[in-house]
Amino acid sequence: MDEEIVLCAASAYEQKFYINPEFDALPESIKEELQIMCVLYTEDVGGILMLVFDEDGNLELKVDHAENDFAFDEIGSVLKIKELQHTKRELFESLELFFKVFYLGEELGTDEQP
Repeated sequence: MDEEIVLCAASAYEQKFYINPEFDALPESIKEELQIMCVLYTEDVGGILMLVFDEDGNLELKVDHAENDFAFDEIGSVLKIKELQHTKRELFESLELFFKVFYLGEELGTDEQP
């Protein structure tokens, strides 16, 4: 696997939220938290917010916006991403663990065998 896998995304342009069906196993409360977080972000600063896993299972927040979108708040976007990385750290770490175990097949805990 050498590409990113999108967990979810929200677009201020289409006013839509998308969650990858591959992650249906996530608890409903987590999916709702992701939706609220992404939608509030796009309502606040505009553009498109995507949460993607890289090939190592690290969760990244990616932002994009239309070239002619002069309403997009670039400074606000950077600040908001930093805020989310701080306030949602536990959520993001849990999602990374979920991904590493269920998608990358990594073992939980230490490498010691009983």
